[in-house]
Amino acid sequence: MKRLGILISGRGSNFLAIARSIAEGRLQDTDIAIVISNVADAHGLAAAKELGLPTALFSSRGRNRRDHDADVAACLREHNVDLVCLAGYMRLLSPEFISAFHNRILNIHPSLLPAFPGLEAQHQAFDYGCKVAGCTVHFVDEHLDSGVIVLQRAIPILDEDDAHSLAFKILIEEHIAFTEAIARVLSGEYEIEGRRYVRKKPA
Repeated sequence: MKRLGILISGRGSNFLAIARSIAEGRLQDTDIAIVISNVADAHGLAAAKELGLPTALFSSRGRNRRDHDADVAACLREHNVDLVCLAGYMRLLSPEFISAFHNRILNIHPSLLPAFPGLEAQHQAFDYGCKVAGCTVHFVDEHLDSGVIVLQRAIPILDEDDAHSLAFKILIEEHIAFTEAIARVLSGEYEIEGRRYVRKKPA
């Protein structure tokens, strides 16, 4: 059984999508070992408690990033986590944390990276006039939204879309993409060649 550590800061919709995928058998031989928030009133933290999942709060307000991340990392180790999933975790990770979980941290970003890293990516894509948008699941490295890409899902931007409708449609794709990416990584059936994630061919 593979164990996930979920890091959240807000409503936790991607975390809940992962939890549903496990409950409905789309993500097999996997459980959620711990849900950690850096925000006390995060809705996702309350939702995790309602589901009966282990939770932890490490408030980041006013804390040094290295010290805060050391506490989070210790909690993840205590729960024997195999893979860390950033599900709307609105905080940059320290180099020490990334090194401790090298190629074991996944993030989901609401754009087709490397286009539009950072905040409000959906709005950036809409305002730029893109005809295609989507989401990216990638390994986390020491730079912003720059790690090796595991998978992407794309959708057309229609003439009748606005920034809000686009963000909603991308979120639906995120819920599908994160589960698929977790399954791929936990399978171990891949190699990283330079910047490329390459799935191993069956023997």
